[in-house]
Amino acid sequence: MKVGIVGAGMVGSCAAFAMVMRGVASEIVLIDRNEKLAVAQAHDILHGTPFAAPTRIWAGTYADLADAEVVILSAGVGQEPGEDRMHLLERNAKVFGAIIPSVLAHAPDTILLVTSNPVDVMTDIARRISGLPSDRVIGSGTLLDTARFRSLLGEHVGVSPKSVHAYVLGEHGDSEVLWWSGANVGNVGVQAMAAQLSRPIDAAARARIDEAVRRAAYRIIDGKGATWFGIGSGLARIVQAIATDEKALLSISARTDVCEGIPEVTLSVPRIVGAAGAGAPLVPNLDDDEKKALQRSAEILKEAADGVHI
Repeated sequence: MKVGIVGAGMVGSCAAFAMVMRGVASEIVLIDRNEKLAVAQAHDILHGTPFAAPTRIWAGTYADLADAEVVILSAGVGQEPGEDRMHLLERNAKVFGAIIPSVLAHAPDTILLVTSNPVDVMTDIARRISGLPSDRVIGSGTLLDTARFRSLLGEHVGVSPKSVHAYVLGEHGDSEVLWWSGANVGNVGVQAMAAQLSRPIDAAARARIDEAVRRAAYRIIDGKGATWFGIGSGLARIVQAIATDEKALLSISARTDVCEGIPEVTLSVPRIVGAAGAGAPLVPNLDDDEKKALQRSAEILKEAADGVHI
């Protein structure tokens, strides 16, 4: 599979590195307005290929995206001091307005994978600018939040996070919803499994895990300025599902016809991901509090997306 990455900063380069380590792509093209950065990142990652999977990786131009099956969009502008969210969105919409037509001019059949923040609204903007079907415009969404949730649950219970099945829904952001009522270890509810292992999830443990998932990015940003390893790995996981037509159930962001009564909103629910992109969503069986929280998250995202003029 050939993959393009527009934006060769830390997130884009970590995604490329993760794909090389996982053997996901046969070719990776890095594009950045800072050509020297793209070249340096490509060379640095290329030198690691003898220790991983053979991958051709190079810095190129939009013309080099021809035949790319997936193009990751990790470009965008950062929030300035005192800048409100809507102004940031307007500026990033202009960035996408320049990038996406250039991508599609050379790779009209590609799947766009958005990771620029705020990712749910930027995914909706990318869909509107591109005119592509919603299944071909995917956001990384709550995939990383879901990984954090599973890791913390696994740590608490004392099992591998790979044996934990739990999802974060809605916004990749403050209104995200941890789907506690649907969390399982193996095929046993997480609460029941935790009790069996004498590691009960009481109110204090639940609050601690919820807060740790919800505030993880803030802590990482406070320590090093941004997050990149986790999201880079998540992007590689999404590309792997597309490359192998895996039909994996992943919590990605995509246009949803209706979510808890909110129509045509872009947010994360578990979806079947394969060669065609974002497939059918799983309709989560939520408790009353989770339903209200997901509805509120959908309302926030709908209002934000509708407020951006393209």
